[in-house]
Amino acid sequence: MAKSALLKSSIAKKFAMALSGLFLILFLSLHFFINMTSVFSADAFNAMSHFMGYNPLIQFVMQPVLVAGVIFHFVMGMVLEVKNRKARPIAYVNYNGAANASWASRNMIISGLVVLAFIGLHFYDFWLQEITYKYVEHNSQEPTRYFGELVGKFESPVRTGLYCVAFLLLSVHLWHGFNSSFQSVGFNNKYSKALHKLGYAFAIVVPFGFIFIALFHHFNQI
Repeated sequence: MAKSALLKSSIAKKFAMALSGLFLILFLSLHFFINMTSVFSADAFNAMSHFMGYNPLIQFVMQPVLVAGVIFHFVMGMVLEVKNRKARPIAYVNYNGAANASWASRNMIISGLVVLAFIGLHFYDFWLQEITYKYVEHNSQEPTRYFGELVGKFESPVRTGLYCVAFLLLSVHLWHGFNSSFQSVGFNNKYSKALHKLGYAFAIVVPFGFIFIALFHHFNQI
């Protein structure tokens, strides 16, 4: 009975983590769409950012839910990974992981920690700055300030490089994460192959799209 309860608990946690991964996808998709507009039109980026920054529904409902979902996903992932490593038998030390699993699957905890740290930096750079601007300093609305603030973040080659490395690891994390998520929720039907391919495409296009945005704004300042 205890083993059965433990198994159900483990499955429930994996299922919850898989579903919380959807928050990461939504978070990334929304930010990618808005940030990509900065490459084509400063006015469009300013308009979207201003709307996101002052819409009560987005600020006080959608954004906290998304952020909580993303944090839950990574924290739960770390917990499950640690438990899995502790549960492995001693004989596993002779197991040749490289021959049986990809680097991504064997290092999810590393990529996850780096990505989580990056998200923390992102919140510090943009979310905390926004909160300070509006609610601490009580500045008036400036709908055209967002583009300049974004470009300024990519002036430093060090910060830009760290940004790019973080998104490379995010790509690795997503590449393996999509497979794990489908397995965790038991999704296996005629649409699963197509969704796997869509997931792999997302794991490449979105992170590398963010890298392109960072490099575009960095080199346009030189």
